Amino acid sequence: MKFEVTILGSSSATPIYNRNPSSQALNINERLYLIDCGEGTQQQMLRYDVKASRIDHIFISHLHGDHYLGLVGLLSSLHLNGRIKPLNIYCPHLLKEIIDLQLASSETEIQYPIHYKFTNPAQAEVILENQDISIETIPLEHGIACTGFLFREKKRLRKLIKEKMEEFNIPVAYFTALKKGDDYTAPDGNIYKNETLTHDSAEPKSYVYCSDTSYNEGYFEQISNATLLYHEATFLNNMLDRANETRHTTALQAGEIALKTHAKRLLIGHFSARYKTLIELLEEARSVFPATELAVEGKTFVIE
Repeated sequence: MKFEVTILGSSSATPIYNRNPSSQALNINERLYLIDCGEGTQQQMLRYDVKASRIDHIFISHLHGDHYLGLVGLLSSLHLNGRIKPLNIYCPHLLKEIIDLQLASSETEIQYPIHYKFTNPAQAEVILENQDISIETIPLEHGIACTGFLFREKKRLRKLIKEKMEEFNIPVAYFTALKKGDDYTAPDGNIYKNETLTHDSAEPKSYVYCSDTSYNEGYFEQISNATLLYHEATFLNNMLDRANETRHTTALQAGEIALKTHAKRLLIGHFSARYKTLIELLEEARSVFPATELAVEGKTFVIE
């Protein structure tokens, strides 16, 4: 199953040095999910061949402008391009009021349904579940209501061992039951244990998106063992006082979080405009967690 994320924006606060504000496109089994929608997201989607028409779910972490100011433009473009299928937005409750006011002020009547699911910044909860994944909110600490998002694959069915199917002449009609873990009873009464006919599927993978937050161990247990952890790393650790003041995380802290939560890999992003180049941020995170990469715009990371 395809499970990958394309970075559309990695800057904090303002677009600068060819970096755009926060946005990511997550592809799970050819379904697209948009995470945050900063200014310029539409242009980034065009640049990196992310089809807006394929997005049915948008997740907004919080209401600082660098995470949602591109949204009303995207909604308008979908309308102008003839969208009729519903769009689902998971967000703080005030976002609906903001979007409604912007659309009303321009006398725009969107021709497709928008369904809002309001997030609770005080409590983790499952906000979407389908055959492929479950998605949970992650309560974060950022001064205003803010949540991250945990995307977790569903456990797949067991895999048939083709040679055993042929050896014991097992009818196709029994394949589904075998995949679900049942044993097979042959017409002659012999019972073949499931573990001899199938093998377990791969462990489910997960992608964790930790938007703006100060260092806070309250969410560590929920995000533990992430296959790929995205964590904001706005500042170098020599700006720790500024990070604490603005409720952000340093690159060193992001590395420590990945280490303490047993992440397999770490992506850092949401870089301050004070950094023209990012190598120092990368080196600082890698000093404690070597499996760290920069959330470089246009790059797609396979979650495996």
